[in-house]
Parts: sequence; C-alpha cells; structure tokens
Amino acid sequence: MHGVVFWKGGHGCKWAGQRFEPEEVSHLVTWQDGRCTGSFLSSLPPPRSHLSVATGFGCATIYWYLRNSPDFLKRYDAAGTIQDYVVTMLCGLEQPRMSVQNAASWGYFNTTPKSWNIDILGESHFPVRLLPKVVDPGDLAGETSCAWHAIPKGTKVGAALGDCQCSVYSCVPESTDAVLNIGTSAQLTILAPVGFHPGETPDPHSPVTYFPYFDSWYLAVAASLNGGNVLATFADMLAEWIAELGLEVPRSVLYPRMIQAALARADTALSVCPTVFGERHRPEQRGSVTHIAASDLSLGHVTRALCHGVVQNLHSMMPSQRLGEAGAKRILASGSALSKNEVLRQEVERTYPFPVVYGKDMDAAAGAALVMLHRK
Repeated sequence: MHGVVFWKGGHGCKWAGQRFEPEEVSHLVTWQDGRCTGSFLSSLPPPRSHLSVATGFGCATIYWYLRNSPDFLKRYDAAGTIQDYVVTMLCGLEQPRMSVQNAASWGYFNTTPKSWNIDILGESHFPVRLLPKVVDPGDLAGETSCAWHAIPKGTKVGAALGDCQCSVYSCVPESTDAVLNIGTSAQLTILAPVGFHPGETPDPHSPVTYFPYFDSWYLAVAASLNGGNVLATFADMLAEWIAELGLEVPRSVLYPRMIQAALARADTALSVCPTVFGERHRPEQRGSVTHIAASDLSLGHVTRALCHGVVQNLHSMMPSQRLGEAGAKRILASGSALSKNEVLRQEVERTYPFPVVYGKDMDAAAGAALVMLHRK
C-alpha cells in the first residue's frame, strides 16, 4: 500500500520461461519515503476525501516528481503500487486495475463515489494519465497471460488488495475483535460501526484513519510508523557502538540478550518516547528520553522502557476507552516483533484491559487468497 512504481506500458517486463523480469520500470518508492516534507505537503491542493495525504503516498510522490523532476514522469505512462505492477504484468494488461483499497492509500481518492479527484488534480497539472482504473476489492483484474511458476496460463487473477485489510481478513475477526499487529511498524484496528460513512474533508491531525475494507465496511486504523523498526534501530545503534570499541557482536546475538535483560526488569522509571520515525499525523515528532537516573541506565531498563514506549505510543493513538466504545471484547495480536519479544507482549497486556489472544496468524497473502475464495 501507499508506495508507487512507474513503468512503460507494453514494456513493463519481459518473460523468460515461467517468470518475468522488469524492463522499463522505475525503482519502487515505498511508504517509508520521506522526500515530501511538511511544507511540501501543505503546498498541495486539499483533497476531496476523508483521507489525508502523507509522504510516501503515491499521489504525493507523483506531485514531488512533477515539481522536482518532471522529465522523469515523461518516461512512463503507467503507475501503481508494487502489487498492482505484478498483477498487470501477470495479466498482460494495457492499463493497471487498482482496488479501492490501494487507491485510497494513494491519496486524492474519494471512497464514497469510488473515484479520483480528477478535477482537483487536473487543475494543478497532475499527470492524471498515470492514475489506474479503480475496481472493487475482490474483483478480477484478468487472467494470467503466460504460465508463471507452475501456475497455468488462463488462471484468474484478482486485483491487488491492501495489506492491512488482508491481514485483518486472514484472522476472520468478529465485529467485537480489535486486531493488533506489530511488525516493522504497528497497527491497531477495529471495524467501524455499521453504516459508517466518512466525510469529504480530511483531518490530518487525527491519529485514526478509516480505510475501506470489504462489502462497504470500513476499518478504524491507528497506524504507527514506529514498531519493531524502533527496536531494530536500537539494536543497530548498540552494534555500532560496540564496533567503535573494537569489538563485534551481530544483531542476531544482541536482540535476544536485550529481551532477556528487559525481562529481568519488571518496570522502570525511565521514559522513552519512541517516535524516531515521526507519525503521519505528527510528521515533525521525534523520539526522546526522560526521567533519566543513574540507577535506570542498564540495558534491561532501557529496553523495557523502549518496549513500553512503543505500546504507549500506539495507545495514545487508539486508547482503551475508544476500543471499548467501539465494542471491543478482545484483542487478536500478531506480528514478527510481538512473536519475538515477550517484553512487548507484557506491555500490551498491561496497557489494554482486554483479553489478548496470540497465535491467530495474520498474513496478508493468506487474507488475499481467502478473499478470492469467498468471492460470489
């Protein structure tokens, strides 16, 4: 979701046996891209949508190229998320077909009429020719034009879907389930109320976003940019410090020792605000450490405070009270950072007063497959 890749129609790939290789294709600009500063984003026309536009979003990146490298855009006549590119190549389509979910993640898309803000974009000379055709989640994009890794030619292919939505769908939650995923980033999600309809103006300062789900439902999502990547950054920092001292300890060794040290510390007065990557609703925010005392500087104290901070940051975006008001009865929790880190799991259970169920695998690929299996 969010990211963008460009290609030349009819020349996006070349087939070699049962696989294809990129041909006239740009590098992928991911959701983590930071080229669109706050001042740049504020200079863009306001979208007619309940969804704000942030750095790393497809339309924001295209605007950046339009203003800073217009010749780059002239080389391409198609664009989409990376998964849209794959679907387009598999089906040999002339024009990509993008699901409502991915279109919403690009910005300048109104989910009620399911249409791009063509008038707003056109008035600012945005290259609307690059906007994909939009279809409903679960719709077919086409059929495989060639055999692909033993998948036969003529196999039906669905339009690419949002990874967040598919991750939630994969665990088949009840309407009273909140879904937590802490991997590289962190998301806490719950179904919006029956009949929810978003407005047409965004609230860029709201930490909760409403993403289109399936069958006219919406997901209320607190999507933090700071999750397991914060702990990975801390481990990398430790490894660099150790290397500067003339020693070498790989991160694969450091990470489990960090966790073990934190498990020996049930609590700490040290306070870490972990937002080293900012947040979409507060892009200027950075991390900080407070309540520093000589007694709280051990590896265990710092790691415990860091894990506590990651969960507290997510809680500040979607508090327990809000989950309760939405009807939440339990939390289904998953993600690589949670599965590897018992301290994070402890902090989740301390922070949210709901039963937390682990082991309910959330996998976007499995969710996408289930969506297509359940098609009518």
